Amino acid sequence: MSAPDQSQPGRAALWMIGSIVSFSAMAVAGRELSTDLDTFELMTYRSLIGVVIVAGVALATGRAGQIATDRFGRHLIRNIAHFTGQNLWFYAISMIPLAQVFALEFTSPLWVILLAPIFLDERLSLRKLAVVAVGFSGILLVAQPGGAPISIGTFAAAGAAMAFAMTGILTKQLTRSASVICILFYLTTMQLVFGLICAGIDGDIAWPSLANLPWIVVVGIGGLTAHFCITTALTLAPATIVMPIDFARLPVIAIVGMMLYAEPISLAVLIGAVLIFGANYVNIQHETRPRAPRPGAP
Repeated sequence: MSAPDQSQPGRAALWMIGSIVSFSAMAVAGRELSTDLDTFELMTYRSLIGVVIVAGVALATGRAGQIATDRFGRHLIRNIAHFTGQNLWFYAISMIPLAQVFALEFTSPLWVILLAPIFLDERLSLRKLAVVAVGFSGILLVAQPGGAPISIGTFAAAGAAMAFAMTGILTKQLTRSASVICILFYLTTMQLVFGLICAGIDGDIAWPSLANLPWIVVVGIGGLTAHFCITTALTLAPATIVMPIDFARLPVIAIVGMMLYAEPISLAVLIGAVLIFGANYVNIQHETRPRAPRPGAP
C-alpha cells in the first residue's frame, strides 16, 4: 500500500479509466433491467455475483486472512452510504437521460475535495479549488439547468452524488489500514444483506428472466471492477486527485446515450467535456511533474 509521500497519480489515472468503462457498462445494463427489476432486486443480484467473485479470488490467492473485523463499524457506515447512493443512481438511470444522471452525480468529487481536508487531512490548495471550479462549470454546461423540468429522477441523481462523496471519503480512510480484498468483501456481503432485506420486505423478490441474465452479469462484474479500480487508485494517490478524474465519464456516457438511446448531444455537452478534460489534464500534469529539491535538502 502506497504511503502518502509515494503518491502515483499517473498510475491512479489508469485505474480510473478502468472504472469509467465499468460504470458506463453498468449504466447501460441498469437501464435495460429497469423495466423488469426494481433497484433493490438489482442490487441483490449484483451483490450476489460480487460475493462469489470476491470470495473466490480471496481463497484462490490466499488472501482470505486479510479480511479483518477490526474496522467493521467503518465498513458498515461506508456500505450504508454506498447502498443508498447506488439505489438512487439506478433509479435515476431509469428516469432521466444518462448524461444528466452522470452530470448530477459529478457534484460528488466537488464534495470530496471540499471535505477531504476535514476527514482525510489532505491539503486544499487554490489550484485544486480552481480545477474543481472549471470542472464543475463544464458539468453545468452539460446538465443545462433549466433546460428540462426537474423530476424525481433529478433529485435521485443529486442524492446519489452526496452519498457517493461520503463513500469516497470513507474508502480513502479504509485504504490506510485495510486491503482492497477486505474492502470489496465487506462491500459485496453487506450490500447483499441490505438488498435481501429491502427487496424481500414485501415478500416478493422477482427472479430474473433468461434474457436478463447477461445484463445482471454485466452489472455484477461492472460494479465490482469499478470499485476495485477506484479503491486501487485511492491507494496510489490522494482522493482530491483520484476523484476528479472520474469527470471523464460524462462525455463517454453522453456518446453512449446518443448511440444506444438516441439521447442528443448538444454543443454545450461538447464544450463542457472540453472543460472537464482540461481541468483533469492540468491536475494530473501538476501532480506528476518532478518536484524541485528544497533549498538545503540532501
